[in-house]
Amino acid sequence: MNESIVIADLLPILAPIIVIQLIIMTIALVLCAKAESTRGPKWVWVLIIIFINIFGPIAFFIAGRRNEG
Repeated sequence: MNESIVIADLLPILAPIIVIQLIIMTIALVLCAKAESTRGPKWVWVLIIIFINIFGPIAFFIAGRRNEG
């Protein structure tokens, strides 16, 4: 038997992952836009956040933000 995986079968698994990705990406983009300074050009961080799913926003949270104060 060769059972093919249908998108409808994966939707309950993928939906929360997609929602989490969008939330993390939105927060990272807002923080990047509001930051007075970042480690590196902001436009590079925006590209990283958008095009490197899950890991791009996490990289910004860890390495991109400067500690103010």
